[in-house]
Amino acid sequence: MTTTFGFLHTAEVNQVTFSRLLEEISPADTAVHLTDASLLTDARRRDGVDDDLLSRIGARIGALADRGAARILCTCSTIAGPAEAVGRALGLDVLRVDRPMAEQAVAGGSRIAVVAALASTMAPTRDLLQETADRAGRTVTITDAPCLAAWSHFEAGELDRYFATLATHLEAVDQTTDVIVLAQASMAPVEALVSLSSLVLSSPRTAVLALVGSSR
Repeated sequence: MTTTFGFLHTAEVNQVTFSRLLEEISPADTAVHLTDASLLTDARRRDGVDDDLLSRIGARIGALADRGAARILCTCSTIAGPAEAVGRALGLDVLRVDRPMAEQAVAGGSRIAVVAALASTMAPTRDLLQETADRAGRTVTITDAPCLAAWSHFEAGELDRYFATLATHLEAVDQTTDVIVLAQASMAPVEALVSLSSLVLSSPRTAVLALVGSSR
């Protein structure tokens, strides 16, 4: 039986990433996508998700459900936590993109470094990691390791420079931590560019595996 999965994005480039992953992991299933860059823009401008943004996130999630999505993945780490909460309030099944990755990170080591190119992503990721560790009964040390210089390359569509900047940053972070968490889904290709002693984790593949697996 075919299942339709919904994807809420704040960057158009993620549509291709998650479509390819779903086709690879579960080719019989289908995807519906909705991209609204203003959700991230306003969350950054307002330093968080306010009631107006919660309402708009809920409307986007509802629109995906109306298009047949049985389960929805929010691929933006900055708004993914509120998206999960709004989904619960609406009675819809919503998964945040970084939750499966956080579970892997907590299991992978006690020293975890969070790498993000957006400051707005740091706190939500750190909070999720701590929540996940507390639930698992594990003690972890979480370190912020932002790479804010990379984001201008992403915004300019200079993806090779974006990935190269992040790769250089990861090499500098290595040896100081057990696990490096790539806090934004757009960072996933950097994994293939580095060979580090630390465990490097990104969110897209584990998120789609969890999305598909929990629907069976």
